[in-house]
Amino acid sequence: MIDYTSFNDKTAAYYTLGCKLNFAETSFIGKLLESQGIRRARSGEKADICVVNTCSVTELADKKCRQTIRRIVRQHPSAFVVVTGCYAQLKPEDVADIPEVDLVLGTEQKTDILHYLGNLHKRSHGEIVVTESNDIKTFSPSCSKGDRTRYFLKVQDGCDYFCTYCTIPFARGRSRNGSVASLVQQAEEVAREGGKEIVLTGVNIGDFGHTTGETFFDLVRALDRVDGIERYRISSIEPNLLTDEIIDYVKSSARFAPHFHIPLQSGSDAVLKLMHRRYDTRLFARKIEKIKQVLPDAFIGVDLIVGTRGETNEYFEESCRFVEGLDISQLHVFTYSERPNTRILQVEHMVSPKEKHDRCLRMLEISDRKLKNFYGQQRGTVRPVLFEHPKKGMPMHGFTDNYIRVELPYDSRLVNQNCRVLLGDFNESGEALRADRILV
Repeated sequence: MIDYTSFNDKTAAYYTLGCKLNFAETSFIGKLLESQGIRRARSGEKADICVVNTCSVTELADKKCRQTIRRIVRQHPSAFVVVTGCYAQLKPEDVADIPEVDLVLGTEQKTDILHYLGNLHKRSHGEIVVTESNDIKTFSPSCSKGDRTRYFLKVQDGCDYFCTYCTIPFARGRSRNGSVASLVQQAEEVAREGGKEIVLTGVNIGDFGHTTGETFFDLVRALDRVDGIERYRISSIEPNLLTDEIIDYVKSSARFAPHFHIPLQSGSDAVLKLMHRRYDTRLFARKIEKIKQVLPDAFIGVDLIVGTRGETNEYFEESCRFVEGLDISQLHVFTYSERPNTRILQVEHMVSPKEKHDRCLRMLEISDRKLKNFYGQQRGTVRPVLFEHPKKGMPMHGFTDNYIRVELPYDSRLVNQNCRVLLGDFNESGEALRADRILV
């Protein structure tokens, strides 16, 4: 039996690395601890508990996790340190060996943290509580806001795809999800709190439904009926799971934004085959054409990995030509990082670090051109903009429904307001459009 009274008047600090899904889960952990009297530590205050939610998507991410943990230990020298997340799941012994780490929780235990805190006494060595990836079965609901206007609603977790370069299925377990009814309830709670925009997030959200026998399209239609939410965004969705039915529905919906984020990973069919991706460039191109046919002003972001094993110069040039020909808005370019125990390590051809860097720069140049072209096409149009809380000393900004960043001088009355805005020219940095006029 846990004596929760020992948590009264304790403080906690939270640190999140990686994806929006991690941020949503950290927010949920914070609410759990707050429900037992553990207050969030103020800026500069020494915390009694530190929770670090880690990422392990690349070798650099692992390194950042270790650096962050050591920095936190220095900043909070007496704190009870809990490390969870993907890095903790994949390399628990490495984490437990870091001095002053007290508890290492795996993916299955992450949102059950209260049961493992004990009396918060420091331990001589990190205790490991981790479940094997095949036994990760729990779906833990999470919804975060933080200091943003947008909320991030976790609708799905885990992945069954096992792409050859990826460790996510080992870190997150198999695909699972909450029910449509439970997620609608969370969206209704966001509306009651005054939230106006929700981003649907997960590991492979298009695969929604394994747990409950429902579909992602079922979820989209149900959420669209929630009063008070003015805008939904669909986060990264696999091209083979982005159905024409969903695209057509976004066109007719008043709430789902014309904004798609679709992983391509390579524009070479040979590399896609090495990766064990479940589509080819022909299918991907058809999805882009469908979106632009139905929603010509839609923002389309595309994930791309450069320098993976097996990506020869010829294959990279194929990828460049394919990407150049796509009517997309932006590339999110990642440099391939070797991950232990992944099957792509069996491929002999390796790309040198310099060549990886050069390929990354080349793809980023393509991305910059496409983004500026997309922004330029929107000048002089009127779009709805949801304005956010500005950072101190920064101009006020918000995003259009089709994900254009818009800036204007600060006006407190506009925070969390969805306004029709006449879009002007680029700002000085060229990274946003100015709001020429707010329309009634």
